[in-house]
Amino acid sequence: MTERIFIDKQNPKAYHALVQTSEAVRATAAEAGLERTVVELVNLRVSQLNGCAFCLDVHTRAAQRAGEDARRLGVLAAWRDTALFTPLERAALALAEATTLPADAAAQEAAYAEARAVLTDDQISAVIWVAVTINAFNRVSVLSKHPVR
Repeated sequence: MTERIFIDKQNPKAYHALVQTSEAVRATAAEAGLERTVVELVNLRVSQLNGCAFCLDVHTRAAQRAGEDARRLGVLAAWRDTALFTPLERAALALAEATTLPADAAAQEAAYAEARAVLTDDQISAVIWVAVTINAFNRVSVLSKHPVR
């Protein structure tokens, strides 16, 4: 395997700007009334879709610190097939998936319609920003091959 450059270390100013964006997005989500567990579920689901082991590790621990249940974390990849998630969480997860996989226009429209029925405008915007931000972190970690410690 070719040795990877940790791009966060190679260009710390750019990475710091991404961290600052993440902090602003987390504050936006809180202001919109989204619980930290919802934010972490979105972070985890997007990281699952992107295959980012490093981010899965980081956000599993963050979700647990926020009070998330291990059982729900264990079935998150199959969230559509269980009643363990609230309508708000389901709408957020669908919208996060649509943000991560935008080429599926029909799924995107369905997710957005579900979000409009359950989430406020501020919450929709916050969920999309959370998904956009974790997607960026996933790219940094996957392409840098950040190890899970």
